[in-house]
Amino acid sequence: MHQRTKFIAGLDTTIVESQTDPSAVVALLHGYAMQPEDLVPFAHSLRAAATFFFPRGPHIAEPTGRAWWSIDLDRRRAALAAGPRDLVDEYPEGREATRVQLSQFVDSIRCDYPGRPVVLAGFSQGGMAICDLLTHARIAVDGVALLSTSRLAFEEWRSGADHLDGMQILVSHGTADDDLSFAAGERLRDWLCEAGARVTWIPFEGGHQIPLTVWRRLRQFLAELAVPGD
Repeated sequence: MHQRTKFIAGLDTTIVESQTDPSAVVALLHGYAMQPEDLVPFAHSLRAAATFFFPRGPHIAEPTGRAWWSIDLDRRRAALAAGPRDLVDEYPEGREATRVQLSQFVDSIRCDYPGRPVVLAGFSQGGMAICDLLTHARIAVDGVALLSTSRLAFEEWRSGADHLDGMQILVSHGTADDDLSFAAGERLRDWLCEAGARVTWIPFEGGHQIPLTVWRRLRQFLAELAVPGD
């Protein structure tokens, strides 16, 4: 795999490319207080015939890393003190600007790889950013992976649920997630099914993470979406 960096739609992006013509293109969005470097080894380990894009979130996170929008840390700490959360009623500011950047980002990589399936994957806040994008605009993607995430700004999302009809979406969540509750993951799964998405559900015994069982299923998910014959 070859690695390089590029500025795409205003986002500093790490790109990991296979040595062969890619059969799919994958954009993987990190979670809150993370950075692309945290997930880049994931692409190398998959050894898929794909090109991976890891954009860096536009906002500074505390205490470290980046974010897709800022959050109130005191409010977050108070909420976590009561147990794992479901963010269904949260409406954080900054989402609109992020949606614009991500829409331009997807347009750019699709233009650079015409005819290749485009997959959007996101961990935690990265998964929320993807859902926020897809429910506000009709974005041409071939598959979605939502890893340890939850619903957000749900009344807004509900109005764009028809955008998800027929979309192939992989959803994973840990039964012992101490950040976003397992029930939140189940509710996200149920809502996506109600919206008409073709959902693959991967519960696992573990916390707020991407374990081996999800790694294996994501690798299979990408293979299933790959261009035939590649």
